[in-house]
Amino acid sequence: MDVRAMGTSTQHGNERQGLEARVTAHRDYTIARIDDRLYSAFLEHLGRAIYTGIYEPGHPTADKDGFRQDVIDLVRPLMVPHVRYPGGNFVSAYNWEDGIGPRDKRPTRLDLAWHTSESNQVGIHEFMDWCERVGTEPMLAVNLGSRGLEEARNFVEYVNGPLGSYWGDLRKSNGRADPWNCRLWCLGNEMDGPWQIGQKTAHEYGRLAHETAKALRAFDKKLELVVCGSSNADMPTYPEWERIVLEHTYEAVDHVSLHMYSHNKANNTANYLALSEKLDRYIETIHSVIRLVKANKRSKRDVTISFDEWNVWYHSHEQDKAILQGMQGWPHEPRLLEDIYNFEDALQVGLTLNTFIRRSDVVRIACIAQLVNVIAPIMTEPGGPAWRQSTYWPFYLTSVHGRGTALQLAVDSPLYDAGEIADDVPYLDIAGVRDEEAGTVTFFAVNRHPAESMTTRIALQGFGPAPRILEHQVMTNSDLRATNTMEQPDRVKPRAGEGAGIEDGTVVVTLPPHSWQMILVAA
Repeated sequence: MDVRAMGTSTQHGNERQGLEARVTAHRDYTIARIDDRLYSAFLEHLGRAIYTGIYEPGHPTADKDGFRQDVIDLVRPLMVPHVRYPGGNFVSAYNWEDGIGPRDKRPTRLDLAWHTSESNQVGIHEFMDWCERVGTEPMLAVNLGSRGLEEARNFVEYVNGPLGSYWGDLRKSNGRADPWNCRLWCLGNEMDGPWQIGQKTAHEYGRLAHETAKALRAFDKKLELVVCGSSNADMPTYPEWERIVLEHTYEAVDHVSLHMYSHNKANNTANYLALSEKLDRYIETIHSVIRLVKANKRSKRDVTISFDEWNVWYHSHEQDKAILQGMQGWPHEPRLLEDIYNFEDALQVGLTLNTFIRRSDVVRIACIAQLVNVIAPIMTEPGGPAWRQSTYWPFYLTSVHGRGTALQLAVDSPLYDAGEIADDVPYLDIAGVRDEEAGTVTFFAVNRHPAESMTTRIALQGFGPAPRILEHQVMTNSDLRATNTMEQPDRVKPRAGEGAGIEDGTVVVTLPPHSWQMILVAA
């Protein structure tokens, strides 16, 4: 978490001109080594995420197995270490067995989560093949809603079991002899939510999750298991849910799952861009619960956070009502949750990633939800092109340059009042990451002020004697509502920055109003 220096200005931006902020970055003052899995993603059988998203036989770019190469070409640069699959709400009524064997014998099922039809033309084999093509690893979820321990155990054995066993031999008969050795497994999804098929109380779920984890560890002690935490910080059971669930499962799991989606329904940009402060409090609260349970159990184990659903989500709510309320029957791959993101949303994504970096001591995994078409940084048109949304860019640049050790920055920034969210929100939001091998430090900065540029001075202490700026990228736009479209795919994107320099070991840079910047420094 940012340390705000004594004497931080409390004046609001409308009361002053020419904002200034000061930051101190010391090589030896660090937070944690960032887990690369902080830049993971999510794909659910929802809308067009799978069908006409990653998979579209007959598309001009489709490979022999029906995967869109144009989408693969946009996913690979993101360097996502893991992709969570197959849900999401979808998994809580999903029979994984429906997605194996010959495609012409796979059943079509009615998906109760999203009121659509699922053809099961993509199942575990196809998803694993796609993961290999894009250079990622799977993060698989088991159904603990409508199903339970036995089905979860069978799924894990099918994916990871040896030949000579029933499930391993069945996998071989379906075309895959070698086990996939998936290490990361989610024990259900959002089991606290009344919208969830098979919702449970914290005690019910905690007992089931513990027994399931025990069975999976009997199969393989090296599996990494994620237990469901709160669906969001506004749930009436939060944070007592985490305490009860962890009391049951603490010694058997590795991570607790959290979810949060940001929105600007009130059309209040200042408050919208302050939501990362709420996110920070959410993480801190659950970290405190984890420490409490650890102390109560006298445990030596550390459970960390998997923030495996996060993103902006609100633009598509109205257009989705007809499908979600069943007014259009049970359509196949409809356009659902297709938020068209604007420049303002790109700032929000940058702020969220900065928060995860500053909380990397406890947030070890994070998944942008989702990856293609469904509240996603990548959009496609059936039979047509794929393109990057505005939010693609901060995720891409942070994923590429935000790996290494998170720095503990001291930040002195003017503040503003964001009402019920927080009354001391800094206009400057900044995270720093040191890559020891490359000899670089990268700063990701957002100026939340709507009208004033901010001169920012970043004092480098304990680094090399001759720092120099290697790369400077800026995202800014006079229109907060500017979007990328199929016809104009590059309207919102980064550009090379100007004017950043080094003065006596201090990075000096001007942040335009409502801007996101990346400054890569050799130091």
